[in-house]
Amino acid sequence: MGAPGCPIERSVTILDGKWTLLILRELFAGTRRFGQLRTELTGVSPKTLTERLRTMEQQGLVHREIYPEVPPRVEYSLTPLGRTLEPVIHSLRDWGTQWAEQVPDTR
Repeated sequence: MGAPGCPIERSVTILDGKWTLLILRELFAGTRRFGQLRTELTGVSPKTLTERLRTMEQQGLVHREIYPEVPPRVEYSLTPLGRTLEPVIHSLRDWGTQWAEQVPDTR
C-alpha cells in the first residue's frame, strides 16, 4: 500500500479509526497482552483488535513478541517509531480537554 502524498493525509491514514488511538494510549503505559488490551478497550471486538494490531505492526508502530509457551503468550509494545506518536496523542488529548471546556454539551 503506497503512502498518500500529503503528510496530513498520510498521518490520518495511519491513525485511522477510534481503536488505533486508544490502542496507542494503552501501549504508551507499557507492554500489554491481548487480553489486557481487550479489558481496557471496552467495546472492541477480538477481530477488530487483532486487525488493528496487525496493521500497526505492519506500519512499524507496534512490536509483537511471541513466547513459545503452552499456551503461547503474546505481548505487544510500541516500537521506537510508535513512541514518537506520544506527543501527538497528548496534544490531541489536551485539545479535546480544551474543546470540552469551551463548547457546551451537544449530546
